Amino acid sequence: EPPRRGRPRALTRPGGPTERRTAARSREPPRRGRPRALTRPGGPTVTDERHPIKVTVNGCSYARSVEARLLLSDFIRHELGLTGTHVGCEHGVCGACTILLEGAPMRACLLFAVQANGRTIETVEGLAVDRQRLHPLQEAFRDAHGLQCGFCTPGILMTMKAFLARHPQPTDDDIREALSGNLCRCTGYQHIVAAVRLAAERMR
Repeated sequence: EPPRRGRPRALTRPGGPTERRTAARSREPPRRGRPRALTRPGGPTVTDERHPIKVTVNGCSYARSVEARLLLSDFIRHELGLTGTHVGCEHGVCGACTILLEGAPMRACLLFAVQANGRTIETVEGLAVDRQRLHPLQEAFRDAHGLQCGFCTPGILMTMKAFLARHPQPTDDDIREALSGNLCRCTGYQHIVAAVRLAAERMR
């Protein structure tokens, strides 16, 4: 039989040094400690450095110290406790996290909290005047059955508030186009369009 070619195997004996080192490595606990900064050649370094920010949300002023990488959606939900802003796709596609930034609808999952420093934000919690008086949009969604599970509703309400401020007398086609950036898996949009139309009539 010809000799076998290739890389020679390490010579070991039971309980020998090679076997002992392998067994010791398999028993090592995972290393713990402060995670290293994420880097790439020629790119920025991601650290846990914190930055002071001040924002006005639903008429109230907040001052916080946040990490540069904290998303605005997470800031609103976890730092301020305003959980009406829902998080769905986290890619800016579904529209569930839509808020008003300086009056314009924005995806909170696509913004960092530090980008909102010194700016005014409105979330769905700021729509109602109080617990007894809902915003006309909220009333219309209730009366026209414009929601089912409700997960997408806060983002739609904020989108439609900005839309109706610019288009007080929209057609159904206008409403459908404005809704195209908000996904709903329950209603089929028919009742949502009716609810927005009803709200527009009541707000004139």
